[in-house]
Amino acid sequence: MDRPVEHFWDLRLKRVQEALEKNNFTVHIARDREDAKNLVLEKILPALQVKSVSWGGSMTFTATGLYDVLKDRSDLEVLDTYEKGLAFEDMLERRRRCLLVDLFFAGTNAVTEDGHLVNLDMYGNRVAAITFGPRHVVLLVGRNKVVPDLESAMMRIKDYAAPANAMRLDKKTPCYHTGACEECSSPERICNHWTITEKSFPKGRIHVVLINEDLGL
Repeated sequence: MDRPVEHFWDLRLKRVQEALEKNNFTVHIARDREDAKNLVLEKILPALQVKSVSWGGSMTFTATGLYDVLKDRSDLEVLDTYEKGLAFEDMLERRRRCLLVDLFFAGTNAVTEDGHLVNLDMYGNRVAAITFGPRHVVLLVGRNKVVPDLESAMMRIKDYAAPANAMRLDKKTPCYHTGACEECSSPERICNHWTITEKSFPKGRIHVVLINEDLGL
């Protein structure tokens, strides 16, 4: 068989898609990051007919190239939360405003095989937007985020994603040095807000793009 790993994930992602759809999410499967970008630009955006967009922190979103395409779109009101050089209060204000856009892009820290999304945030703007505010949400999810169940999701986040993100962001936290969660009280702790999204409400509000490629942390 050609490309057995991709075929394995085709089958697994299909099962995850079915579970998510039972939980009222709108689900798309993409072959790779380029396919995910084209799917968003050619299918999802035209169908939703949005006028304003923003995004939360997501390595997968940037890896698809969508950030580079969307940040300069003249036909959309764009709230760029990645803009460099903003004062802290201005950055927070922009993140508050992004909770009222038509479409919010993000990733997810984990997706379970029974169709639940699990996330852990520092400020909370990303998880807040996923749960309520923007009219539509698009989550870009690499296959490496798929886990069997809730316990595995939380373990993945605490044991891997959170320490790795602390290192990526140069946070002065114990896990930066140890590579393991220390349940710290650091002022720069990034593990502050847990969310478990069991269903999309209203039905179809959250679009999940499952990508048959390892992306993000």
